[in-house]
Amino acid sequence: MSVIYKRVALIGLGLIAGSMAHAMRRNGLAGEIVGTARSAETRAIALDIGLCDRVVDTPAAAVEGADLVVLAVPVGAMADLAAQIAPHLARGATITDVGSVKRDVVEQVGPHLPDHVHFVPGHPLAGTEHSGPRSGFAELFDNRYTILTPVDSTDPAATARLRDLWTGCGALVEEMEADHHDLVLAVTSHTPHLIAYTMVGVADDLRRVTDSEVIKYSAAGFRDFTRIAASDPTMWRDVFLSNKDATLEILGRFTEELFALQRAIRTGDGDHLHEYFTRTRAIRRGIIEAGQDTDAPNFGREVARKENKG
Repeated sequence: MSVIYKRVALIGLGLIAGSMAHAMRRNGLAGEIVGTARSAETRAIALDIGLCDRVVDTPAAAVEGADLVVLAVPVGAMADLAAQIAPHLARGATITDVGSVKRDVVEQVGPHLPDHVHFVPGHPLAGTEHSGPRSGFAELFDNRYTILTPVDSTDPAATARLRDLWTGCGALVEEMEADHHDLVLAVTSHTPHLIAYTMVGVADDLRRVTDSEVIKYSAAGFRDFTRIAASDPTMWRDVFLSNKDATLEILGRFTEELFALQRAIRTGDGDHLHEYFTRTRAIRRGIIEAGQDTDAPNFGREVARKENKG
């Protein structure tokens, strides 16, 4: 593929930005990749492993002359970062992000950006429980969705160009309105993460009583909860605070469903349980048919990928 952006600035060098760097390099999508991170240790590692063509010390230095700027930091840090880089952005540059909440990002970042740049918020629906500059790999986005939520003033040509980049990275790209994105993700990602954190917390309390038997005899379902609950705590703290309305709405509906299942178990209503589990099983089959997972053992994950790449 041909170069889509002459210079890409990655601000934050964790799993997503690192995987973007690998994917862009794999397919020749960027002329130059410049990276920076808040931590000097992270910058040193990124430089040592050749993650970027250049690693600089500040966001202002990173965005100089860049025609694409990717904000890959926790949602809570977006406003301050946007204010830092705004005076240094090149005319015509596209600004995007990879946060899993979109309305809050629009409200935090948008007011700081000058009129001569394009703002196209984005969210790649891909990830692992690992973080840091060594955690990225080029295949992370292959056949996974990336959602773009351009603001009203965004030039359609800028959105189309960013779409081409994500497609070149292997992603399937969709566009939607920011509030709708946040509601969808509250169902598919945010609330499941909160439930996983809760279940692992409950199990930790039980483990203290059962002399570590919860850890020793963990079945696959609980192991998957622990994998999810191992995700970056700063990122997920910001996600829940930034998308609280949608998350609370879905949590309320979850609670209603849980009460109904509790009642069915208490009253011995096997028909209700069987009907419910049959319906939810069909959703799993739909995910497999959509190519977003496989029916292979170990929850569809490749052991080698999990061990070696995360």
